[in-house]
Amino acid sequence: MPDVMALLRVRDLCKHFPVYSQGLMRRQVGLVRAVDEVSFDLFPGQTLGLVGESGCGKTTLARTILRALAPTSGKVLFQANGAELARTGPGLQRPYVDLAAVGPRDLKALRTRMQMIFQDPFSSLNPRMTVGQIVGEPLKIHRLARGPERRDRIVEMLRMVGLEAEHTNRYPHEFSGGQRQRIGIARALIMRPSLVIADEAVSALDVSVQAQVINLLADLQAELNLTYLFVAHDLSVVRHIADRVAVMYAGRIVELAETEAVFADPKHPYTRALMSAVPNPDPDVPMAFRLAGEVADPANLPSGCSFHPRCPDCIDHCRQQRPDLTVLDDGRHVACHLAC
Repeated sequence: MPDVMALLRVRDLCKHFPVYSQGLMRRQVGLVRAVDEVSFDLFPGQTLGLVGESGCGKTTLARTILRALAPTSGKVLFQANGAELARTGPGLQRPYVDLAAVGPRDLKALRTRMQMIFQDPFSSLNPRMTVGQIVGEPLKIHRLARGPERRDRIVEMLRMVGLEAEHTNRYPHEFSGGQRQRIGIARALIMRPSLVIADEAVSALDVSVQAQVINLLADLQAELNLTYLFVAHDLSVVRHIADRVAVMYAGRIVELAETEAVFADPKHPYTRALMSAVPNPDPDVPMAFRLAGEVADPANLPSGCSFHPRCPDCIDHCRQQRPDLTVLDDGRHVACHLAC
């Protein structure tokens, strides 16, 4: 989308966790590079699917973008509205606000425009609060509505996610898993945010319920003009909902392209491995690409390309030089010496 200004611009974002020695004289002995120099753009009304193996840094990236975790370095540039633009200090890239640099007061105001849907719909809901209290809590915290107006907005949002007004006085344990996730979605959308990060939002649900929730998210996106960063490990779900796909490995994005381009012709060998791991109902179709070894340890990354110990196409240059995320002729981004 070259003519559209991005809603979110992530630039060289890093989140490193220090590793300390044990004993009385503790000292730092290493770093866990959970997120390492990640850059991408997310455009209004678009869904970007973020995929990769467990431990690759997907959730850490999502939480760092929202400032639930303080970034080690880099920028998270969020499209500012008029009031936020007036508060931006010198050096910031207008019309963006750097979420990695704003203070607590401005960050609280920005949170009305960015929300998160969590993976576990049970543990993310307070069991001592009613549905009405859970969904209405953001309105109370940010003082956006009170009294009858707050109740009306809660009921309206519950109906938008497929629940009823009578559910406001019930507790989370009285609902099924799919209904609890709808409550979590209603809580995230009650303030009409621009950006929604869905962190494995359907992975804890039954397959039939997954389809219902995915369709609900798509309908809400069209109705409310939402922008999604959709974190998942199920490629079939990502293919259904995402406009673009970012493949993450060992804290870095290794391929970023339009969804159909990624599925039709993956360029990075790790992306090909993920695609080949999707079960095929035809028993006569062999796996086209088998991946050996374990995911790279972010506390002890190999030299050069982090994927080279598992890559069947590895050459000496891969072991010595880490590839940058390079734009190919077709517009996709790939971090692989052999794809450039």
